[in-house]
Amino acid sequence: MRVTRIGGPTALVEWEGWRILTDPTFDPPGRTYSFALGTSSRKTTGPAVPLEEIGAVDVVLLSHHHHADNLDDAGRQALTSARTVLTTVAGAKALTKEHAHSDARGLAAGKSATLTAEGKPDLVVTGTPCRHGAPLTGPIVGPVVGFALSLGAATRPGLWVTGDTVMYGALRRAAAGMRPDVALVHIGAVKFPLTGPLGYTMDADDAVELIGLAQPGVAVPVHVEGWSHFSQQEEAAAKVFDAAPGPVRERVRWAPLGVPVDLG
Repeated sequence: MRVTRIGGPTALVEWEGWRILTDPTFDPPGRTYSFALGTSSRKTTGPAVPLEEIGAVDVVLLSHHHHADNLDDAGRQALTSARTVLTTVAGAKALTKEHAHSDARGLAAGKSATLTAEGKPDLVVTGTPCRHGAPLTGPIVGPVVGFALSLGAATRPGLWVTGDTVMYGALRRAAAGMRPDVALVHIGAVKFPLTGPLGYTMDADDAVELIGLAQPGVAVPVHVEGWSHFSQQEEAAAKVFDAAPGPVRERVRWAPLGVPVDLG
């Protein structure tokens, strides 16, 4: 499996012939985007790989469609390069209504979709739980989904993309003993001045717990730089991982931005 970290939550995964793009964000830096309840964030860095160099992909895994740090304007253009878009049920309905993609499919946690392509093993994608904030914030922050991917009849995932989520019971239960080969772990400790200490994604300490539960072969942190509302960015997160217990610390691998990394 080869992973190229592009920036924020965006990564290109190349795996047994499949080309998989996660949460496409390709706008240039400098713009401020509005979020719910009058909150906002400024994009501080652009993509490490420009959109025109990505080429065609088989599937976009879109954890949610309604926040610009997971799908910005250029990212919407990227959807057209994919045969299929997998996202939340609400996201699939919205993208279909907007005519943003002709094959946008919604996945709820625990539900699966099987993708097929000539000359490639079947790709089975199962939704995993996400909660994008504190309890009862769902109507404000909207639905999010993660993705566990396996090939053919494999009994455990080769890839897990956590999506934007805080730590909570359903996520812990889903992660326990999952043992994916590779996990793309969304962190960043998203916060906004307007809502004070409330967090909307995991911080690195949460990720240490999650990695300990899921026991991936390799954990690649993503969603940790490039936006002003990420309150814990790469340098601070790396210090936490460096201080983690050995069984977790040894699983974490930082993928340099824009550099394809072979993960076995």
